[in-house]
Amino acid sequence: MTDGPHRLAVIGAGPAGLAACLAAAARGVQVTLIDAAPEAGGQFYRRPASGLGARRPSALHHRWSTWSRLEQGLAAHLEAGTVEHLPDHHVWTVERTGQAPGAGPGFTVHALIGPLQERSVAVRADAVLLATGGYEKVLPFPGWTLPGVVTAGGAQAMLKGGLVVPGRRAVVAGSGPLLLPVATGLSAAGVEVAALVESLDPRRLSRAAVALASAPGKAAEGALYAFQLLRHRIPFLPRHTVVEARGEGHLEAVTVAALGPDGRVRPGTARSIPCEALAVGHGMIPHTDLAEALGCRVDGVNVSVDDEQRTDVPGVWAAGETTGIGGAELALAEGHIAGRSAAARLHGTAPDPSPAARVRTRTRRFAAALDTVYRPPLHWADQVTDDTVVCRCEEVTAGRVREAVTDLGAGDLRTVKLLTRAGMGWCQGRICEPAVAGLTGCEQTPARRMPARPVPLGELARAGADDDESHDDGNDHAPGRDTQPPKPTHP
Repeated sequence: MTDGPHRLAVIGAGPAGLAACLAAAARGVQVTLIDAAPEAGGQFYRRPASGLGARRPSALHHRWSTWSRLEQGLAAHLEAGTVEHLPDHHVWTVERTGQAPGAGPGFTVHALIGPLQERSVAVRADAVLLATGGYEKVLPFPGWTLPGVVTAGGAQAMLKGGLVVPGRRAVVAGSGPLLLPVATGLSAAGVEVAALVESLDPRRLSRAAVALASAPGKAAEGALYAFQLLRHRIPFLPRHTVVEARGEGHLEAVTVAALGPDGRVRPGTARSIPCEALAVGHGMIPHTDLAEALGCRVDGVNVSVDDEQRTDVPGVWAAGETTGIGGAELALAEGHIAGRSAAARLHGTAPDPSPAARVRTRTRRFAAALDTVYRPPLHWADQVTDDTVVCRCEEVTAGRVREAVTDLGAGDLRTVKLLTRAGMGWCQGRICEPAVAGLTGCEQTPARRMPARPVPLGELARAGADDDESHDDGNDHAPGRDTQPPKPTHP
C-alpha cells in the first residue's frame, strides 16, 4: 500500500464504529474516526452535554460498563496517537482515488466541518469502514405535523442528550422494540406516560420463540422492560394504532383504535387520550447513502457484506445498522470483526477467527426473528387522509401522491417524485419515501443519493478541482487531511 502506517477511515462513532476503530488501531493501523456528532458514542451511547451537570448519566443507559470500556480504549489510542477523532465532521461523499499501480485502492472522504458546515476537509485513507448507522422509519397520519409529535428516537435523544422531555404527559406509539426503552425512560424521568400503543399482536412472539431464545440476554432485557412497565403503571395497548393527532396549534390529544386480525382498524374501537407529546416510531432503516455512492451492493435495504464485513468494493468494509438493523450488541460484534479484518488485509494477511463471530451469528438470528414480528399495520395507509402532508420538505399531500398514480399513471417512486416533488426537498426522500411507497403501492428500491447530504456549490467545485491536483499530506494538519480556508456560505 502506501509508505508509513496504513490508514483506515472509520465513518461513524457509534457502537460499530468504535469497536472497529479500537480493533484496527490495536493491530497497528492508523485510524481516523470521523463522526457528525460532537462526541463519540452515537445514538445508543448519547450522553448529556457536560455543561448540564448530570450527576448520574449512567441512569439513562443500560450496559454503561460497555461504554466505559470503549471510552477508555478510545482515550488510550488518542493519547498514543494511533487514532485521530474528527467530531462535527459531516461526510457528504467518499470517492475512490487511484494510487500508484500495484499500491491498492485509495480513498478520499469529503466532510463539512462544524454546525454551520461552511468549511471543507478531505481525509485520505487506504481503506474505509462504513459504520453510518440507521434512521427512523416515519409513517404519516392525520395531525402528525403538530408541535408535540416527535419520533420515538427523537424523544430518546432529547432525554439522553439534553435532559429534557417532549411533554409532561405523553403517549408512546408505533411498533418495534425501541418503544420499550423510550416509554420506560420517559416515565423514569417524571413524564406521565398515558399509554404504550403497540400494533404488534403479542401472540406473534410465540411463533418466533425458537429464534428469540437464541439470545437469552435479550429475552431477559425484554422481561426487565416489562417489569418496568408494570412498576411505572404504564397502560399497554397491544394490537392498537394511532389514528389521528389533534390540537389547535399544538398536540392536545391522540386518537387510537384497535386493529383486527387483517391489520385494519376495527370500527367502534377509537378512543381519545389527552396528552401534550406523542413519541411514535415504526423501526429503523439502514443508512446506505455512502455505500451506494461507492458502488457497494445493497440487498434490499442492507449493505451486503461477507463474513469479514467486507463489501464487494475492494478496500471498503461496513458494520452495524448499515448492514441490517440489529441493535448495539450486534453492531459491536460486527465492528470488531470488521476492524480486525481491515487491519489484517491492510497488512497483507488474512484475519484470525474472531470470537465475536459467535455473538454476531446469535444476534443476527435474534434480529431476523424480531423483524418478522414487528411490522407496521398492513393497512396503515387507509387512515391517511388526502389532506395529510406526506412530504414535509415540499409540503406534498397524500392526495397529490395518490393522484400521481390514479390520474397520471405513475408506476414507480421516481415517476411519483417527478410528478409531485415528493422527495425532492432537504432530506431527499429519506423520511417520506417509505410513506410514498406505502401510499402508492410502488416498490421501495435503494436510491443512490449523491451527495449524501446538502453541500454548498462552492464545495462541489473545490472538490472537483482537487481531483485534478496532487495533494501534499505533509501539511500542518493531521496526516491524511487537507483543509480548505473559510469562505462565505452559499445560498
